[in-house]
Amino acid sequence: GQLSLAQCAMIAALPKAPSRINPITSPERAVERRDYVLGRMLELGYIEQAEFDRAIREADRAYYHGAIAEISAPYVAEMVRVQALRLLGSKAYTGGYRVVTTIDSRLQGAANLAVSNGLEEYDQRHGYRGAEDHVDLTGKTSTEDWLDVLSPYRPVSGLEPGLVIEAEDDIALVFLRNGQTIALALEDMQWAAPFIDRDRKGRAPEKVTDIMAPGDVVRARLHNDGQWRLGQLPEVEAALVSLDPHSGDIVALVGGYDFARSKYNRVTQGRRQPGSSFKPFVYSAALEKGANVATLINDAPIVFEDAELERTWKPENFSETFYGPTRLREAMVNSRNLVSIRLLQNVGISYAREYISQFGFEQDELPANLSMALGSATLTPLSMARGYAVFASGGYLVTPQYIRTITDMTGKRVYESRPSIICDDCPEESEAVTETVVTEKIEPEFRPLSIDAGSEGVSSSIEEPESVPNQVEIHFASQAITPQNAYLVRSMMMDVIRRGTGRRAMELGRNDLAGKTGTTNEQRDAWFSGYNDHLVTSVWVGFDNHEPLGRRELGGRAALPVWMEFMAAALEGVEDKPPAMPEGLARARIDPETGLLTRLDDNDAIMEIFEAGRLPPMPESGQGEIEDAPLEEDPYQIY
Repeated sequence: GQLSLAQCAMIAALPKAPSRINPITSPERAVERRDYVLGRMLELGYIEQAEFDRAIREADRAYYHGAIAEISAPYVAEMVRVQALRLLGSKAYTGGYRVVTTIDSRLQGAANLAVSNGLEEYDQRHGYRGAEDHVDLTGKTSTEDWLDVLSPYRPVSGLEPGLVIEAEDDIALVFLRNGQTIALALEDMQWAAPFIDRDRKGRAPEKVTDIMAPGDVVRARLHNDGQWRLGQLPEVEAALVSLDPHSGDIVALVGGYDFARSKYNRVTQGRRQPGSSFKPFVYSAALEKGANVATLINDAPIVFEDAELERTWKPENFSETFYGPTRLREAMVNSRNLVSIRLLQNVGISYAREYISQFGFEQDELPANLSMALGSATLTPLSMARGYAVFASGGYLVTPQYIRTITDMTGKRVYESRPSIICDDCPEESEAVTETVVTEKIEPEFRPLSIDAGSEGVSSSIEEPESVPNQVEIHFASQAITPQNAYLVRSMMMDVIRRGTGRRAMELGRNDLAGKTGTTNEQRDAWFSGYNDHLVTSVWVGFDNHEPLGRRELGGRAALPVWMEFMAAALEGVEDKPPAMPEGLARARIDPETGLLTRLDDNDAIMEIFEAGRLPPMPESGQGEIEDAPLEEDPYQIY
């Protein structure tokens, strides 16, 4: 009864074709159909001429009345949905609860953009796989016909579907699903050499018709310069997660290229081998066992008859070159595989598994063989970020969390998760302490990130809680490794960025970044995990079906650019402040060839950092000879 005649007619117009006659997306069509309905009402005597005249003059003011997403975070929304069901039962859907997450909307937007840009750049490096579809345009001459052709296709991550309606040597006209017609010149599709395989592509196109023909369904993206260019939906996938290393708060999370295409959350569900990005944990174990950053380990061929691996194993460096005795710092910087294997052999597999589990990994998920040194464990990006957060926080293991509060429809807070509490004598971190608290109506201090979890996604069984909880979860972050150990590993990973496999990150112009690349066999997985005091971010790139990424697609090429684009935006305005060296460390001059202390007047000497009381000897002590360290109680006695 509160609707006008024109509004009633608009509703009556919709059932014939609710997609095409949509007052929001197709207002002109909707008004045209509305006026037809009004005309039929006049003809049949349901309304008078004056009512008709008044109704057709009324402007349509339809608008979307649902929740408006402030930022696209569908993978987070699904995580929230599942957790809310666990906490609240089925009342989560009907109780009018509001969930405030730890996600920073600015950083989430930067993460979305970094992942989509990184995957599309990778995809275009490997060539054009052709049109998504081809239709016969005979008899299809109107925009309505073209919209019908494009109706099965939806925009994905800014890539607009379009129908090629004309194509000549130097230009093509493409009708987009949004109703716009654009012109694409050869320079707008120059990247589109034909895809052959992951390691090869065909010749660069010489004319537009080499790439497309009328009837092709293609993709186009509007770039920042206002120019439309040919695009392509990438087949490759990625995951990005960023968290605060001191609180455990997840501030950005992207579980894949497009949630509608795949609801599989690769941040939390994707278990992949981290490759060399796992090596810092092995190095940390070696330092704890008695090695130092100048310890020499022989980078030389080695063959294992390993019963656990059930085969002869002959690991190699990626470069297929061996460099002889190598200091640990240089081995980390250049990601030397043989050094990592010998290092783990010297530490002992059993000790290393137990020690590395302190970084938040389950001991059972760490291989009980030497391949662990090369990152053969299958781990999630979230667990890798959590592990790196130990180095970033000075040795503390925090609990990743993404829900800050849940309030009911009256504003009463029924659940709260506080940032991790860092202390030296905390109870076991894995046991979250839940306190029952008296809550009262709380007006939100800020508007929470609005995310539409919907009712789709990963299914989860609902176990109804006895009652809606009234609680605060407190996580204690206990000391996992010493601050000295964390700093020494960090100093090596800072050199990875300054002059090693991650040196491309120096383009960010910062001096406080540390990180490590990772690449698995046949380039099936590309990783980069890195951090400063402010943020820890892990990025994985690969195919869900484990296909190789391509011969040159290492972690520093496929994953690092995604990390860099995100961190450039995330750290904007954040002070560039390298970490302070904790007490218990000392600087000393060493011979870079032997790793031993040297004289003050040695012009070839370099400065290195050691734990107090663990400095290497002077060469006069008779320990200047270098050989493979044997398996003994003190494996680093022989340098």
